[in-house]
Amino acid sequence: MIVDWYTIDTVLLDMDGTLLDRHFDDHFWLEHVPKRWAAKHNVSPKQAREQLHALFRSQERTLNWTDLDYWSDRLGLDIPMLKLEVEHLIAVHPGVIEFLAYCNQHNKQLWLVTNAHGKTLDIKLKKTRIGQWFDGIISAHQVGLPKEDNRFWAELQRFVSYDPARTLLGEDSETNLQTAQQYGIRYLFYISHYSSACTPVASDSFATLDYFTRLIPAAGESAVRVIPSGGITNHVC
Repeated sequence: MIVDWYTIDTVLLDMDGTLLDRHFDDHFWLEHVPKRWAAKHNVSPKQAREQLHALFRSQERTLNWTDLDYWSDRLGLDIPMLKLEVEHLIAVHPGVIEFLAYCNQHNKQLWLVTNAHGKTLDIKLKKTRIGQWFDGIISAHQVGLPKEDNRFWAELQRFVSYDPARTLLGEDSETNLQTAQQYGIRYLFYISHYSSACTPVASDSFATLDYFTRLIPAAGESAVRVIPSGGITNHVC
């Protein structure tokens, strides 16, 4: 794939797994929350993980999936406070800041578009300070739909005026890339290095990036060739 930056006006970027290391989120929901829930209910960590993982999966592809207030009420735990206990794991992926700076320098409309809840955004933006690079930040909770919903990208136009044919989207979710593809977004990139604790595996449906720096052309150039990588789409952790 040839990415010619003269044909791109808008860059839309996911946050967790795309810009930030998803090791934090995976550890938090799969280990830390079950540990605290187990202690509260006097059950084994293994039993807690089994019960909570099934409960979490029941809310996949809905706004509840990332709603901290929903999970605080459902689990009887202060989820935002628990996030602060492991906030040292929140980290920006290598090459992200260089890419954001490139977009700013070349006057691209740059938006963070995430399923993350507002309270999660507050914690992560304060920790990483990446918010300063963006023209704006939109949560799916503002839009009223998760990005997995086919209607999301059209509804996003109420917040961000963009031409899908002149837009680049970076995501670590193939489902979200599929809904964006259906809406007509032209440049779609799957981020394979979503977690420092997992081995990157390329998508066989979308052009794959391990680091965003691969989208930055050489000095004096406006285009870069991204070679799609074949392979299965399973995450290897």
